[in-house]
Amino acid sequence: MSKTIIGVMGPGEGATVQETQAAYQLGKHIALAGWILLTGGRNSGVMDAANQGAKSVNGLTVGILPASDRQHLSKAVDIPILTGMGSARNNINVLSSDVIIACGMGAGTASEVALALKAGKPVILLNPSLESQAFFQQLANNQIFIADEVEEAIALTRQLLSRQSNPSA
Repeated sequence: MSKTIIGVMGPGEGATVQETQAAYQLGKHIALAGWILLTGGRNSGVMDAANQGAKSVNGLTVGILPASDRQHLSKAVDIPILTGMGSARNNINVLSSDVIIACGMGAGTASEVALALKAGKPVILLNPSLESQAFFQQLANNQIFIADEVEEAIALTRQLLSRQSNPSA
């Protein structure tokens, strides 16, 4: 039986302090739930913070990197996947995740959310701006879920995973 993979997507260099703090807590809670954390794998912003949070409780982390080398790899990534694909690796991020949690928003994160919606994956927007929330809900309201706090995002993730394993419920 395959392991549950939760993708945490968010800005790198442009991440705010609040976004990195939330990402750290997300990573920690994902690991404590026994899930595998998947990120973009870089050593900045939301990616690095989520990986560090997961590693703080001995979680397993996977990083899907845009480059073909480990130059910008987070030290908290256990399994680096070097793609050499640039932003095209965003599709791998979302297709490999059972649930996607967007922590913050930038162009790369927006592309990941859009790709997830196109692929029929559930997406949780953590503390989104009203503009982001309205835009993505307009695209696919039945796949977008809103959480104001990390704990709420984790509870939603549990519900979404339960629905995936028992679609008739």
